[in-house]
Amino acid sequence: MFVHAPTARSRSLIKAVTWRMVGSVDTFVLSFVIQLIFGMDLHKSAKVAISIAAVETITKIILYYFHERAWARVPWGRADKVLEAASPHEGKTHP
Repeated sequence: MFVHAPTARSRSLIKAVTWRMVGSVDTFVLSFVIQLIFGMDLHKSAKVAISIAAVETITKIILYYFHERAWARVPWGRADKVLEAASPHEGKTHP
């Protein structure tokens, strides 16, 4: 018998927030560097990159949270522990 331990909503939210922190740093660096490559000055490039990273942080936390909750319901490919349910008749012999 497979026992599915539900994932707490708070766990999904913390995972969403920490993942977005990593993703937002990546977005900031990429948008900053791309703008510099295309000739935007350093100060303006930083302001635009911060704006992009700030907005996408909020939207992607929300999107990831709902994505995570949806996947928490999908049993496919999970590596949950398999626990055998003890039968109430185990060890007893029937005549």
